[in-house]
Amino acid sequence: MHSTDPGPGGKSPAADSPLPGVALPAPAVPAPSVGPSLEAANLLPLIDAAVLDELEEELAGTGLAQRFARDYAAMWDLRLTRLGTAVDRRDEDSALDAVISLKISSAMVGGLRLARLAELLEGLIRQGDFAQGQAMMAGVARDGARTVSELQATYILEKG
Repeated sequence: MHSTDPGPGGKSPAADSPLPGVALPAPAVPAPSVGPSLEAANLLPLIDAAVLDELEEELAGTGLAQRFARDYAAMWDLRLTRLGTAVDRRDEDSALDAVISLKISSAMVGGLRLARLAELLEGLIRQGDFAQGQAMMAGVARDGARTVSELQATYILEKG
């Protein structure tokens, strides 16, 4: 899953990871490549439990990882609304703020597919392609809801 190409910034995706050993999705690609990238994103798991296990271990079993996961799930509707509104309004600054927040928080809870979709959407926003960004929001909404559902069923309720 790690790319050997350091990308335009000269750093590998893992270099910017919020947690050691947790790679953020690969850099965003230009709009013409979004179709194949979306297909690849759909192959990623909704939740990678190993990411949450590692977070829990790093926090020494304090319960903070579970609280983070609960807060992530509880904030999903607000995050989606904020992102969708910014994309609909073509507000690049607000849209970037919302999509980067979604990308990073999703990666931190192991939401690999949603983190990758957010990365692709970030690329579209940076290119000013809000039309394609709006079209992508349906998939973000669908996979976001599925991610939260799986997170609740496999981690929050199980560890609660």
